[in-house]
Amino acid sequence: MSVFTEETRERAREIIARYPADRSRSALLPLLHLVQAEEGYVSPAGVTFCAEVLGLNKAQVGAVATFYTMYKRKPTGDFLVSVCTNTMCNVLGGQEIYDTLSEHLGVGHDETTADGTITLEHAECLAACDYGPVMTVNYDFFDGVDPSTAIGVVDELRAGERPMPTRGARLCTLKEMAVQLAGFADDRDGAVADGGPGEPTLRGLRLAQQHGVSVPGFDPNTPIRSKAEADKAAAKAKAAEATAKAVEPAKPDSPVKGGDGASATVPAETSPPGPRHAQKAEAAGVAANPPASDGKPAGDATGPQERNLNDASASAGGANSAAESETGAQK
Repeated sequence: MSVFTEETRERAREIIARYPADRSRSALLPLLHLVQAEEGYVSPAGVTFCAEVLGLNKAQVGAVATFYTMYKRKPTGDFLVSVCTNTMCNVLGGQEIYDTLSEHLGVGHDETTADGTITLEHAECLAACDYGPVMTVNYDFFDGVDPSTAIGVVDELRAGERPMPTRGARLCTLKEMAVQLAGFADDRDGAVADGGPGEPTLRGLRLAQQHGVSVPGFDPNTPIRSKAEADKAAAKAKAAEATAKAVEPAKPDSPVKGGDGASATVPAETSPPGPRHAQKAEAAGVAANPPASDGKPAGDATGPQERNLNDASASAGGANSAAESETGAQK
């Protein structure tokens, strides 16, 4: 068994207990966050630990750990700084921000500063186009940044300070964040913060209200039904549908022609197809769709194809003759 603290082992047992006994494999994602919370990345020892506690092999765990970018496969800094360089943020200056930070920190993509404080990466999209250009520090947002403000954030981090994100709670280290992603509460002061949507997010709503735009038939005062009420309504609709099908007159079977001109009967939609109908339909389908042959692909000229076939045959014949001659000489 890999060496991990008793606290990690206890938390692993708690994570596994969240899932049904025959679905324990579902605990793999939070378990990977858990081992990352202890080591700062998913190490080979972490992969082994997850495999052993879940009864999987290391290849199965490694396949998951390498698929998701939030699982780091090499030591990562205390603060993961991600700069969005996708279309919207890039147009607004995202690449310039990334390039400036890369030069200022002396590291490239997925590299960590010598003091182990910051790992820099460019992100394809951080899902905050209305606040672009954006960057995140351990997945907390800094909105509307520019090269100057980005440098200010990383300099504060390297000085041991925790700058306040634009939205969300105060910053925590990557290991502390991994504990939360594993499903455990963060008890630090200021670890949880409330916040409403910002004006960029509400801009569309404001314009709709200003111009009187609304969804046809939408009533904002309509109460949201409980699950029991929704289930009852769904059951009622299903019963009504079944009743309508029961009184609907049966449609006669309609004959269709197969590829060989033979007639096949397609059963009406109201009656389930029987074995006889299935066999006839299959026979008609086989007749109408002859198996593929070695003929030329549609649209290809015959000349180049025949020339290539002749060249291949000649090459094969020459090779066989040479092999036969060599065999004869050996004999």
